[in-house]
Amino acid sequence: MLILGINSFHPDASAALVCDGKLVAAIAEERLNRRKHYAGFPIKAVHECLRLAGADVRDVEHLAIARNPGANRSAKIKYLLSNLPRTVGPAVKQIKNRAKVEAADAHIARSFGIARSSLKWKVHFVEHHLAHVASSYLVSGFDSAAGFSIDGSGDFATCMFCRCEGNQIEILDRVLLPHSLGVFYTAVCQFIGYDRYGDEGKVMGLAPYGKDVYRDAMAALIRTRARGRYQLDLSYFTHHRQTEEIQIDEKGNIVLPILYSVKMEELLGAPRRNGAELTQRDMNLAASMQSRFEDVYFHCLNHLHRLYPSEQLSLAGGCALNSVANGKIFDKTPFQTTYIHSAAADDGTALGAAFYVCNCVLGRPRHWTMRDASIGPAWSEAEIVAALREARVPFSRLEQDRLIEQTAEALEDGLVVGWFQGRMEWGPRALGCRSILAHPGRSDMKDILNARVKHREWFRPFAPSVLVERVDDYFERQEPSPFMSHVYRIRPEKRDELCAVNHVDNTGRLQTVAREENALYYDLIRAFGDRTGTPVLLNTSFNENEPIVCRPKEAIECFLRTRMDLLAIGPFLCRKGADHRGPTRVVTTVSRPSSIV
Repeated sequence: MLILGINSFHPDASAALVCDGKLVAAIAEERLNRRKHYAGFPIKAVHECLRLAGADVRDVEHLAIARNPGANRSAKIKYLLSNLPRTVGPAVKQIKNRAKVEAADAHIARSFGIARSSLKWKVHFVEHHLAHVASSYLVSGFDSAAGFSIDGSGDFATCMFCRCEGNQIEILDRVLLPHSLGVFYTAVCQFIGYDRYGDEGKVMGLAPYGKDVYRDAMAALIRTRARGRYQLDLSYFTHHRQTEEIQIDEKGNIVLPILYSVKMEELLGAPRRNGAELTQRDMNLAASMQSRFEDVYFHCLNHLHRLYPSEQLSLAGGCALNSVANGKIFDKTPFQTTYIHSAAADDGTALGAAFYVCNCVLGRPRHWTMRDASIGPAWSEAEIVAALREARVPFSRLEQDRLIEQTAEALEDGLVVGWFQGRMEWGPRALGCRSILAHPGRSDMKDILNARVKHREWFRPFAPSVLVERVDDYFERQEPSPFMSHVYRIRPEKRDELCAVNHVDNTGRLQTVAREENALYYDLIRAFGDRTGTPVLLNTSFNENEPIVCRPKEAIECFLRTRMDLLAIGPFLCRKGADHRGPTRVVTTVSRPSSIV
């Protein structure tokens, strides 16, 4: 049985294909069309998932759409009527968006050049947050868990509390628009000058440079209420005056309107313009926002535990990408184990919708667990060779042991390595298949990467990948985090050894690596550890201000236009000459505020 799940006309459009209860492929459209956070229809992803499965679209029996336009209908109507006439325009936009969502089979049929009537599948609409919870719980391996989803909004809800047992997901409660923890976070990010969709992760990295001096102001923006509720003071926000959700233009690009009002400027002062110099005030705002986010986040999670007192938590939604907060769940709530899969944001709802139909609607048994994220496309040796020759890049083919040995040696010497191996990861983070790797213990490595390759803000940290059995040696918590979903404190005695990945607050957003999850990457880290005594690598995404590379051609182009030293692509190793490499030690070109050392 084939079930196709899609997230369409919503940020991070994506497709996922489930065959007989097992996920065979899942891809975000942005990786294929190279348009970050693309929010149109994921037609390339649909084609690629079917290609990877060797399946014909006419063989798909169920189409699962991660949206239910009829969900929370009474609340929508009540809100519409109580806010006339300004809700008329947004309502019209939502009706048009709903029509596009419901015409998914027409989009697919047209792209394959077949008649719509030849698609015999049954169409299922799965509420946005239900798809989020399903995306985590149904592939977690848990027999039961508390399920939680929280983000900006979807299907008029911003948060969902669930009891998950066996094949059943029971909705216990929701928080509805206009009250949204995700909107709170994004609005303050915009105020700090990070006004593009997806910039929230940057501000999370900025927060440790500030102090929580705006705590009272943040508490005025969003208040906690009984029963796990939270409430925005809407006088500081504008989203409820515009439209239910963010806006999407005709090309599928996200148009993020300003979400804060003039009253927020009266409370906090003049907002920072995008690109202006960062001040200590901006850092303090980031710190205070992150602190308040955590207050509300844990308020919700503790309420969920009262509703369903499980030790296990399945977590999803855009707010679940806040790895700083996730790293504190074990201290701030009664939950003992978490499962947060690699695509916790809206791309993951395609997977969730497909598994919800498989396990909850059709009643098929759960027998597949997502232990690694390598479920995207891979490329044959012949395809890689063709791309290398087309780009006129010299290469040598090595047996696996030699590839690992030479790559580990280069990393020990302080070189920067592009690592392109196996199937592409699912989700926004590189996890050892489409990664740029470096030595985690070189004090100059962060500046080297920013100046020569990544060209991003100075304050953003790089992540450590650590062998799972050695986590306790380096971090103050030992709970595994295979999808880079948690931030833990680095042990004091290990901070110099991990200076390139030790953030200003002595934390790291770690990825734990087990051999059964990614044998090649595990063996590389172990080989590096054998040489240096440090079983950890600096891991950042293989890209340069673009979606993470998908095809060999994109990896080679990124390698050539940046100042990476080596490219390990499949079994092939490519080295640049000394004239291409640049100095070993550089000074970053992005200036820091004078108050930061």
